[in-house]
Amino acid sequence: MSEWNDKIIEEFRANAGMVGGPFEGTPLILLTTTGARTGAARTNPVACRRDGDRILVFASNAGAPRHPDWYHNLLANPTVTVEVGDGTAIETFIATARPLSGEERDRIYARQAEVAPVFADYQKKASRVIPVVALYRRDPKRARALGDELVRIHDGMRAEMAALLAAIEDAAGNAVEDAAGNAAEDGAATGIPVNLPGRDLEEALRERCLSFCTAFHEHHINESERGFPLLERAYPGLAPALDRLREEHVRLAEIREDLRAAVGEAGSGDPAALKDRFARLSAELEAHFAREEEQLLAALNAL
Repeated sequence: MSEWNDKIIEEFRANAGMVGGPFEGTPLILLTTTGARTGAARTNPVACRRDGDRILVFASNAGAPRHPDWYHNLLANPTVTVEVGDGTAIETFIATARPLSGEERDRIYARQAEVAPVFADYQKKASRVIPVVALYRRDPKRARALGDELVRIHDGMRAEMAALLAAIEDAAGNAVEDAAGNAAEDGAATGIPVNLPGRDLEEALRERCLSFCTAFHEHHINESERGFPLLERAYPGLAPALDRLREEHVRLAEIREDLRAAVGEAGSGDPAALKDRFARLSAELEAHFAREEEQLLAALNAL
């Protein structure tokens, strides 16, 4: 099958989109997806139909019982490359793939089966509902808006967390210096006091933490109630990743409360232990942000 596809791809590119043999006269595009497991680019010739500003493709796999690999790939990564030819030139552009469902899918597939009866045969042979996928050309001026917004929000919270850590590190350093000076004056050989500077630090940290935790909480509410359902509807293949991120939100809510508790102990306690506590929380938060950006950025940019 790979060699057969390669011959069609070669003919398509050599003849500006025109091919002969069994596909002569059939509207075709070359669809390049990203391998769901390998991350490698995979190109396939796919039957298509124009529908206004979008292109429709059909995951028939010639009526086989399983979906074609390219369909699984675009579920995992909906950003695809499309090559369209008119016999004189080939146009290449980036598109967003969105599987259709319900009445829209049924109506479009029925129409395709009328135009090309072989698709009715494919559906009869397949023990599955053959997916219909709409390809939307990306607008380069707006493509990165939503993904960039996620990174901007994360970077703002990263900066706030770094500021909290810096304040605690400064306090820890000052406390150790003050304790060492007191010990020298008192002639004490052991037992360095470990109290932080007191009320001023505690109040400053509490104020900063309140701002951070409020923004943190609102961000995750927006994701859970608005962003994630939108992504699930547009890209069903993201459901496992979104479920994992929801589970992490529960853990991060505990982190948020742990932050509040840690700040409440800033007036008295071991500054080194407090610093380590914040460092661990910061690392877990950063891991979550990085995972969100890795798994959602392409889909958000494509919406």
